[in-house]
Parts: sequence; structure tokens; C-alpha cells
Amino acid sequence: MNDPTNDWKRVLDSHRLPEPVYVTKPTMPDLGRYTQELESLWKTGWLTNQGCMHQDLERRLEQHLGVENLSLFCNGTIALLVALQSLRINGGEVITTPFTFAATPHVLHWNGVTPVFADIDPHTFNLDPARIEQRIGSNTRAILAVHVYGTPCDVDALQTIADRHGLAVVYDAAHAFGVRYKGQSILRYGNASVLSFHATKLYTTIEGGAVVASSQQHKERVDFLKNFGIADEETVIGPGINGKLNEFQAAFGLLQLETVDQEIAQRAALARLYRERLETLPGLKLLPHNKEVTPNHSYFPILIDEAQFGISRDALYQALRDCNIVTRKYFHPLCSHYPCYAALPSARPENLPVAERVAQRILCLPIYGSLPPETVGAVCDVIGAIHRAAVAS
Repeated sequence: MNDPTNDWKRVLDSHRLPEPVYVTKPTMPDLGRYTQELESLWKTGWLTNQGCMHQDLERRLEQHLGVENLSLFCNGTIALLVALQSLRINGGEVITTPFTFAATPHVLHWNGVTPVFADIDPHTFNLDPARIEQRIGSNTRAILAVHVYGTPCDVDALQTIADRHGLAVVYDAAHAFGVRYKGQSILRYGNASVLSFHATKLYTTIEGGAVVASSQQHKERVDFLKNFGIADEETVIGPGINGKLNEFQAAFGLLQLETVDQEIAQRAALARLYRERLETLPGLKLLPHNKEVTPNHSYFPILIDEAQFGISRDALYQALRDCNIVTRKYFHPLCSHYPCYAALPSARPENLPVAERVAQRILCLPIYGSLPPETVGAVCDVIGAIHRAAVAS
């Protein structure tokens, strides 16, 4: 019997891209303008500790996103860790998703909290409200949900569950910059929302993040905690951490903010092209549209059904790599598979059937504003060629 892998690899020889195409690429501000911004830092010597650019960026982000009480951080992980501390979630159990980046459960561990994994919705890949309530126990303190790929969680259902059981709700909104639900920012839901401005995100401050607090009083507590707990020159009100965003990052972020709407619009056009080319291809499933959501197109995930497509997700991943197309298996393996969490009762695969299935089938395709449409077309050509060769072999 012929090896089908060899058959479709021969087909791909004619589709190999001349240069690698990565799953994402940061949009860089004009170097000359960034240099001008840095000149002011050399004049003032104010490099960190909530300088003028830091303060300006906080205000402008609040205006851009349609929120109040935004506090900038050095990165999204520290922001999430402090958000939990600010709500005094530093013990007990917190229900969260296994289908996320490692930072989500890690911040629970660093806060002395035991993560309790609940299964995900098969359509949104977010926490399934029907599975959350099954995991609530006497030690449950909160729900830590993730807007995976920028797709909003069922925030209304989560809040109803939280209110019924007296729980806090914190949203890991690392993927959700600019996303709106029912006409308002998704960051307005829950007791706090946390953004990431890492270099891989559509809006970046190189490294960075933010907490959107629920009130001005809450923001003040967040600000104390991110600055060593310092209230003034001679007063420390509690054990804080150093989570501040510096002026170099803030300057970068101010320039990024000028072009982020264009970045989202360019990604939207690429996402439409992907949909036009891939949604009728057998064995591929795309995330559905939700008319109540204004998306940011931060990711373009697909699910691969091996029986219909002809090869597995892992085989497709490798074939694309062989063609200089670098995709990512976000999020495989599940966090519940990590050695540090695998022994938890909630981490057992039989408790997470949907997450287990999605993690074995998911693949995120390249998408970023400067990606040429013809390159997206080439990616689709390769995927189509793989499918045809696989089913023919």
C-alpha cells in the first residue's frame, strides 16, 4: 500500500512558499516617530513609575475601548495575578477552562488557588455554563473565564451563576482587545477583565497588559498592588508587586493605538477571504458568526475532521510547515495535561470530553494586518491541495 503522506507531500512541492509565513507578526510603528517620542524621555529622565506617557496611554485606552478604571501593567500575566489579588482571591478553588494559554491556571497557582477545570462549549470553545455549576463546591471562590480567540463568553449566563452562588467573575480578555458585545465593550463584564499587550497580540506595547477594574475604588487598590503596595513616600499599605508599565512601552503603545483600528480592519478582510475559500472545504469547521458581537479577528482557528478532510490535524500542521506555513495548535495540549495539574480530579480527560476533542483538532492559521491577501490565497491553495491529495490516495 502506498503511503498517503508521500502522495500529498509530492503535491506540495509545487506549493511551497518561498519565505516562512508565521501565525502572527507585530505591526511596528514608524521608527522615526518612535525615536522622536524617545527623545522626550532623554530630556526628562522619567523612564518608569507612571510617567506622562503611561498616564496618557491609560486615558487614551479608556477612551478607545469605552471603559473606565483601566490600569496598565508590564505584562498580562502580572495583570491577571494582581486582578485576583485585588479581589482577595488568594486561596480556595477557582473554576477555569483547560483550553487556554498556560498563564491562566498559573496565576491561580501563584495566588495559592487550586484550579478546577470545567469543560468548554463546542461552538465557542469558551467555558460551558452548564458545566460550571457542576464544579462549584464549598471552597469555590470565583470563576476565571477566558474569551478564547476574542469570542465573548456567555457573560450573562456566567453572571447569573456567579450571583446565585456568591462568586466573583474575572475575565482573561487577553485576546479580546476592542471586542464589543451588544454594543458595549466586553471588558465591562464581571468583577475585572485583564488584557494582554504582548508582541503576539493585535495591539501591543511590546510586553504589557492592563486590568479593567469594576470601580474607581477597585482601580486604586489595583494601582497600590502593582506598585509594591506604596501609597505615598512614607506609607506602604500592604504587600504589593512591581507590575508597572515603563515609559518606553507606553510610547510604543501610544503609536500603536493610532493604527489599531486599521489593523483590525485588515484582519477582517483576511478573515473574510479565509472564509470564502475554506468554509465549503470538507472536513474543516470555522467558528460561527454572532451578530451581537463586534469581533477583532485576532485569530483564525479551524477544526479538522480527519475522516472528512483526509488527514489528521497533526499531519496537516506538519505539511503546512513543510510548505513554509507556520500554524499553531492553540491550545494543545490542554492545561489539564500539564504535569503540575494532571493529578487534579477535574483534569481527568473523561471530565473534559469537548476540550479533549477540540484540542486534538484545532489549528490557527496565519493572520495579521500586513499579511498580503495573495499569501492568504496561497495558504488556502495549499490546504486545498492537501485535502485533494489525501482523499485521492
